[in-house]
Amino acid sequence: MAKTREQKAELVQKLEDAFKSAASSVFVHFTGLSVSDESEVRRGLRAEGVRYFVAKKTLIRRALEKLGHKHEDVPLEGEVAIAYLSADAPAKAGGAAGDVTAPARLVHEFGNKFSGKLNILGGLFESRLVGQSEMTEIATIPPMQTLRGMFVNVINSPIQGLAVALNAIAEKEH
Repeated sequence: MAKTREQKAELVQKLEDAFKSAASSVFVHFTGLSVSDESEVRRGLRAEGVRYFVAKKTLIRRALEKLGHKHEDVPLEGEVAIAYLSADAPAKAGGAAGDVTAPARLVHEFGNKFSGKLNILGGLFESRLVGQSEMTEIATIPPMQTLRGMFVNVINSPIQGLAVALNAIAEKEH
């Protein structure tokens, strides 16, 4: 059933709000997913606080134009959905809240799982329209918790090396 102008205006406003409030939004191309696969994707994203909804490309383009983005830079082809981390995402331990790479990373993981049925087309990252290659690079950044662990390991490594060296010297003198 065709949507009325008011319904379309509401959808454009919803898209605008999503693009404004989210630190990152990912344009997702999906094709050939079964209903159970689509449900699994939605559940997985929702569990991490990432919102996901399908929208018409013309409405996405209108919302991007209203925000001053040139949508021609990111070709929206086929069936398109939006994945974004909502501003009201719950801040839970190990969750995606505050992790601006989470939507892209999760979509990328599902894309690998469903081999070609789910792809990143591009998106908005920190209020900047980015293409497929850049958004895919963003998707490969590890989660914040992993980055913190890596940072602690880098800081700890020289200290640990010094402790081992001092221990070797102490054993040599005894």
